[in-house]
Amino acid sequence: MIRANLSEAAVDAASDPPSDPPSATAYRALIQRRLLWLICGITAFLALAVADIVTGPSMLGLGEVLHTLVTPSEVSSMTRVIVFDIRLPVTCMAILVGLALGMAGVHMQTILGNPLASPYTLGFSAAAGFGAAIVILTGITLPFVPWLTIPLAAFLMCLAAGGIVFFFARMQGMSPEVMVLAGIATLFMFQAAQSFVQYIASPEVLQSIVFWLFGSLLRASWANVPIVAAVVALATLAVLPDIWRLTALRLGGSRAAAIGVNVQALRIKVFAVVALLTTGAVAFVGTIGFVGLVAPHIARMAVGEDQRLLLPMAGLTGANIMLAASVLSKIVSPGAVIPIGIVTAVIGVPFLFFLILRGQGRNW
Repeated sequence: MIRANLSEAAVDAASDPPSDPPSATAYRALIQRRLLWLICGITAFLALAVADIVTGPSMLGLGEVLHTLVTPSEVSSMTRVIVFDIRLPVTCMAILVGLALGMAGVHMQTILGNPLASPYTLGFSAAAGFGAAIVILTGITLPFVPWLTIPLAAFLMCLAAGGIVFFFARMQGMSPEVMVLAGIATLFMFQAAQSFVQYIASPEVLQSIVFWLFGSLLRASWANVPIVAAVVALATLAVLPDIWRLTALRLGGSRAAAIGVNVQALRIKVFAVVALLTTGAVAFVGTIGFVGLVAPHIARMAVGEDQRLLLPMAGLTGANIMLAASVLSKIVSPGAVIPIGIVTAVIGVPFLFFLILRGQGRNW
């Protein structure tokens, strides 16, 4: 009973201005409108996924691609290789990375109460880039699975960044302000470390490091897509029992604590989930900025603060942004693929200016 009442009250109190209690009819209309936005997001997701598989330098048509997906045995082996071995892993990776970063951004902004919080702005992505740069510079490779060397180094450095932020935040009672400051300090520390590695690298090695830092979906394959999928699934299942507590947390830490939420324990758990999502997202594709920052704001404008709708909408929005960026990266310069990290930045910056002009930060 407490959970049901909390979820309903949190939707109206956290996302809408204070007003008289809405009638049952008005509340149903509100939920229907938000579900309609979710359906629109799913529709856009399906369209963008197909568009991403269709676009590419081999000039396959929509009908040919759909025919290959439905009845692969009736098309040529070359077409099957293009669709299933080259394009489909890229599309799946774009979806998974978008889901991971979108959900990680929502979690960050919820536990910190800060509209600028994201895996990128708190140093996780910079740490992953530093780990990859070290491996590229030294040429170290793992035996038997050399393709996992760079992703593993990025993963470990991202966990190290999370450990640094957690250490300083834990010393100060896991307060949101300390977590943000520790994250910003971690961001600058690993960015400086990246710059040092680039400074001492030879021109050939520097080119490889910079290309990894740009972010690219071309590294996607059926060997690494299942790994990212497992990370996203594990992180999602970990937070499902705390959906109503996360909704309550958006009302404020003191209010959430007053109704029985262990705020400190919740922040620790969600922070660990964010670190897991971020490492899974950037370990194989490189640094991707703005998705974890922009997607939660778009989702929040569409469905409000109820985490039952906000979390899937943010993941869906992140996936849509990544798919749209993947399509743009292939059609802007025919015959070449622009690194997707550049495209997401181009998409994200104008939207941040739009948020400023709209005054989106007033509810924070």
